[in-house]
Amino acid sequence: MEQPTKKKVKAPLSIEQKIKRRNLISFGVFFTFGGGAVAGWRWLLHSPEETAGITGGSKQPLRRALNKTELFFRNFFSNNHLVKTYDKERAAKTVRINSLIGIEDDKDFDEKNWKLEVRTGATDSLHIGIEEIKSLPKTEIVFDFKCVEGWDQIQHWGGVKLSDFLSHFKLDKLSEKNYMGLETPNGEYYVGLERESVLHPQTILAYEMNGEQITNDHGAPLRLIIPVKYGIKNLKRIGLMSFSDQRPKDYWAEQGYDYYSGL
Repeated sequence: MEQPTKKKVKAPLSIEQKIKRRNLISFGVFFTFGGGAVAGWRWLLHSPEETAGITGGSKQPLRRALNKTELFFRNFFSNNHLVKTYDKERAAKTVRINSLIGIEDDKDFDEKNWKLEVRTGATDSLHIGIEEIKSLPKTEIVFDFKCVEGWDQIQHWGGVKLSDFLSHFKLDKLSEKNYMGLETPNGEYYVGLERESVLHPQTILAYEMNGEQITNDHGAPLRLIIPVKYGIKNLKRIGLMSFSDQRPKDYWAEQGYDYYSGL
């Protein structure tokens, strides 16, 4: 009668062998995922650019991803989502000036000649002076202003809630449209904003900074403060306001930045 063959019992790995095996597995995983990341980057780098229009300067796959991200966040956006606010004492005394696009040629700007044009139709507009706006109930906000360049600063602004402004001037119907467009008086800087952010309770038309009138470099006499967006959407010296169901033009989106630019 044959005797069953005994299975050979493998000797347990030494600590050194275990370390070598783990290192081999780790390097294998690293190079596999690293190679995939490099291949993905090359694919994106050589993808065709989007057709320039309201947005421009980005690769087609990246723009599609940004657009889907915007839709996702718009669907879940809530006016109950408020940015964190701070005590006035924490606000910066010297507020950073990051860009003068659209107002750099207006060093001698005189607000007495300024009117906010609100386009209400193809040929109709309202023209509203700063004193009319200042007569509305004032609101103040101290929040962490964030820039896409990576810096942030706690700032103190005062003005009228954009939603109150729209109600007061009987613009409720227009504000139901999907988008609002804002431009500087010379039309050189412009932003597009979706309805949800326009009507957010912390979005204001600001005419004060640290309790004083806004300076020219900060967008006097009236600028947008929209805490749920990065600084590129906080347009200085508003000259024109319009409403549309299609995306309005947006300065930085035309340069390849995210149109939504939300926080």
